[in-house]
Amino acid sequence: MGSMKKFATQCAAAMVACTLAAPAMPQEPPAQGETIKTQVSLVNLFATVRDKNKRIVGDLKQEDFKITEDNQDQKISFFSKEVALPITLALLLDTSGSEQFMLSAIQDAGSSFLHRILRKGDMALVMSFDSDVDLLSDFTDDHGQLDRAVRRSRINIPSGGSIGGNPGPVGSRQITGTALYDAIYLACGEKLNTEAGRKAVVIVTDAQDEGSKVRIEEAIEAAQRTDTVIHVILVADPRFGANTGAAKKLAEETGGRVLNASSEKKLMEAFDEISAELRSQYTLGYYPTNSQRDGKFRKIKVETANHDLKVLARKGYYAPKG
Repeated sequence: MGSMKKFATQCAAAMVACTLAAPAMPQEPPAQGETIKTQVSLVNLFATVRDKNKRIVGDLKQEDFKITEDNQDQKISFFSKEVALPITLALLLDTSGSEQFMLSAIQDAGSSFLHRILRKGDMALVMSFDSDVDLLSDFTDDHGQLDRAVRRSRINIPSGGSIGGNPGPVGSRQITGTALYDAIYLACGEKLNTEAGRKAVVIVTDAQDEGSKVRIEEAIEAAQRTDTVIHVILVADPRFGANTGAAKKLAEETGGRVLNASSEKKLMEAFDEISAELRSQYTLGYYPTNSQRDGKFRKIKVETANHDLKVLARKGYYAPKG
């Protein structure tokens, strides 16, 4: 696959998609013979629960959970323990110069992760990002295609102006920058926005962003509008370090995790943890007491009766508009 279109063009398209495409949610049916002027959309949440030792807890019941929206208690209308619901996944690989020392290990671990996580009905895509964002494979369930895509990822060459032997996006001048936020924005706003069910972006990066056209807040909003969870695996060259704050913000605001991977072994373990996380989720649904279709952001908090347990779930959503 070649490079995606220049971000200036895609940004406009993705902005439209991100703004107009609300998550596909079931509507509360009107009672027979009754006219309802305002229908309330079911809000779906995927939650993972861990104990004090960070072990996944998989035996909770509906009555063990409590949901509030903007500090107002909500009645849980739907509950299930999901292990088979299809997953739509975007794997984003940082190919800026700071990741050169670990690229081979990242390719091995990333390819192995996709092979293990994907089951019948699941789909994944692969993107790389440095000064540009490249789509290496569109959505597919073909393990061979995904493996080849991961293997095609190449570190951005600082002075040669080329990636993997092909003409680089900026000719012969020095290539700099890491378009992390742009990559998230495009993955969510242009690719995941039309998908349903469980959606996740898994990023292998040091979370250092240099040169993105969009801000971190816009990247997070793109994920929130498409109900996408962001998981970050931090792989950082000791000489440059990692932007832990940005990584935590991306993950926490969308219901994901940040995992540090300082070695090949840690990298494999991080992918294993995310795999277990995606396959060990509760699905919670509620009809919000606030029925206004004002397009505003609503804050969500999911808790359990046992306060020693930690719930990982997205922190909010954007209400429908109009």
